[in-house]
Amino acid sequence: MFTFGYYNLKMKFLSPGQRNAFCLVSISPIRKEAKDSSEMVSQLLFGETVNVIQIIGSWVEIETIFDAYNGFVDFKHLLAISENELTTWSSNFEYQKIAINTIKTPWGQQLISCGSFIGKDNFFTIGNYSFEINSSKNETSKNPIEDQFLNTPYLWGGKSIFGIDCSGFTQVLFRLKGINLPRDAYQQMEIGQTIEFVNHKINDLVFFKNNDGKIIHVGLVVAPNKILHASGMVRIDALDETGIFNNDLNKYTHFFSTVKRIQ
Repeated sequence: MFTFGYYNLKMKFLSPGQRNAFCLVSISPIRKEAKDSSEMVSQLLFGETVNVIQIIGSWVEIETIFDAYNGFVDFKHLLAISENELTTWSSNFEYQKIAINTIKTPWGQQLISCGSFIGKDNFFTIGNYSFEINSSKNETSKNPIEDQFLNTPYLWGGKSIFGIDCSGFTQVLFRLKGINLPRDAYQQMEIGQTIEFVNHKINDLVFFKNNDGKIIHVGLVVAPNKILHASGMVRIDALDETGIFNNDLNKYTHFFSTVKRIQ
């Protein structure tokens, strides 16, 4: 059994020359620039690993290991690990499959969201740090994971059950299927097989464009002519060859571009 207690722990924050780290908090904003007022472009979830590019004061410029996303993170949200520890953890984690869980850490208990990086057993380590997760960590829910996200508020750059954007949502859903998609919608559209709209089926991704033809939105087919997507909140709307029709607003909110099937 592990012993937990923040005050008995010497936390190894990053210092110059260290090149690998993992996210110690439930959710860490990745910002476009090295300041709190900068736009949040994505998020790290607990246990997610990064390559360190440089340390600038209290900020760390990082590149995420699993989707090669760049930005700036508060250095207090990361703990240093060695290259060997990174390799070990990268081959020994799984993604949390239930919406919210509690984890015991050396610095106390904290909530973690679906898609967080956790151990394959209830007790696990990342580098020199020990963790314990709820015994029902991946207990099958009565509802599919897609339904567990319903009504999650839209958050630009978000990737968690507490707030999520359209491509963050599809990335998390496909990670749980064992497929690691890129972070942004326009990048995700480059993956998979293009399908004619009339042949769309459940689990296809559908992409939407603006007036300039730029890909600005993505969602998941959950039934014929029904799409699950993050727009205002995670919701299910009608889908046709024009785009997404929102019955609450009585109008089309997004305009169709492409259907992709991800194998």
